[in-house]
Amino acid sequence: MDEARLGRKQYNIQEIAVILGIYKGTIKNYEDRGIFPKSRRNPINKYREYTTQDIEILKRILLKGK
Repeated sequence: MDEARLGRKQYNIQEIAVILGIYKGTIKNYEDRGIFPKSRRNPINKYREYTTQDIEILKRILLKGK
């Protein structure tokens, strides 16, 4: 995991995918299936936004699958 990126408060889906070493489609799939909560959307550009807490939740989900 890229620890240097975790100092920020908001991340987009591509950044989360890079940090966790997964495809962004995996995150979208988990959201669609209800495994991972739907992300918040930026009101201006409608991009998904994630927090450090979201990263930790997704890490736990990924570890359970192994």
